[in-house]
Amino acid sequence: MHTQFTVAIVGRPNVGKSRLFNRLVGERVSIVHDMPGVTRDTITRDVERDGYTLVDTGGMGLVAGMSDTPEALVSAVEEQIAFSISAADLILFVVDGREGLVPLDIEMADTIRKSSKPVALVVNKVDKADSSIDVNEHYSLGLGEPKLVSAEHDRGISGLRMAILEKRKKRLGPVSTDSVETPEKRIRVCFIGRPNVGKSSLSNCLVRSDRFIVSDVPGTTRDSIETSFTWRSKRGEDWHFTLTDTAGIRKKTKLSSSVEYFSRVRSLDSIRNVDVVFMVVDAEAGPTQQDKAIAGEASKLNKPVVIVVNKWDLALKAWEQGEIEGFETESEFRKAFETGLRREIFFTPGSPVRFVSALENIDIEKMLYDARQLDKRAEKKIPT
Repeated sequence: MHTQFTVAIVGRPNVGKSRLFNRLVGERVSIVHDMPGVTRDTITRDVERDGYTLVDTGGMGLVAGMSDTPEALVSAVEEQIAFSISAADLILFVVDGREGLVPLDIEMADTIRKSSKPVALVVNKVDKADSSIDVNEHYSLGLGEPKLVSAEHDRGISGLRMAILEKRKKRLGPVSTDSVETPEKRIRVCFIGRPNVGKSSLSNCLVRSDRFIVSDVPGTTRDSIETSFTWRSKRGEDWHFTLTDTAGIRKKTKLSSSVEYFSRVRSLDSIRNVDVVFMVVDAEAGPTQQDKAIAGEASKLNKPVVIVVNKWDLALKAWEQGEIEGFETESEFRKAFETGLRREIFFTPGSPVRFVSALENIDIEKMLYDARQLDKRAEKKIPT
């Protein structure tokens, strides 16, 4: 489904944005946790029944050192939120009704007002008709009548939905089921691999935006994020995909928090729900035991796999500068790398190996072509 109305949920960390997102979408999509800054990427879902696209943003005002969030990542999250606000048709500004307003809420309200975007002020965590909630305090933000809700207990959500629909109706008219287009078949794909091998960089190559946070900090992506895109091939064909960008799958012994545990579970769920898996290997590091274990997860689920060797440009540069010896030509070097790779990941003999660079945009289209061919092959195997 493609919608023309986008709703962005924004607010400081830990006010319940992800829980509200899950409630409006009608399923558990965003990871919900009491740790500030759990949502780092923007997560998008089409709310088909109501005809709009909902975006869950990271927490505005993350402070480096407040949890485990490095300063560089804070900046990337803030940039994504600013982009989400600029692209939104309606902003749901969420504050914490239990805690009351804090200086960061007031600062953010000023920023949102300056955007001149339609805004609905959502006071979350109002679990009952609580007289301790100072409604006048929230009116002082100058964002109109506050909507009192409890995302956790489904209180006030139907009223908020109606408010969203009214805003949508003003802009686009009523939702018509007759006008909803039947989409062409989209191949569902996902990237899997160790943390920091370039999965989000590859995702950004495909959707041609900074939709996914790219950082040198391992474990940057915690949620599994879906987005649909169309790739125009060099031959002028439109290839339709739905991409899930998963959290890096760590060894169970290295899961340092419940957030990372649920991220791993979400990543494995993503593999179950796709048509083709891109298994990403770091060309500089070469295949590792962890790569082998991760590829095994896809193999257990009988998923077609494209083995994607990312950062190949850096490996070639090292070879050209004499840091890697024993190979006379690039072709010889590539062949030796693939031989070693297939020796390690021996249980996917039919998987194509594609050498790419997300940074230099090398052979990204060939990687997608491989996915299309594997999907066609898999469909032929399905008995009629």
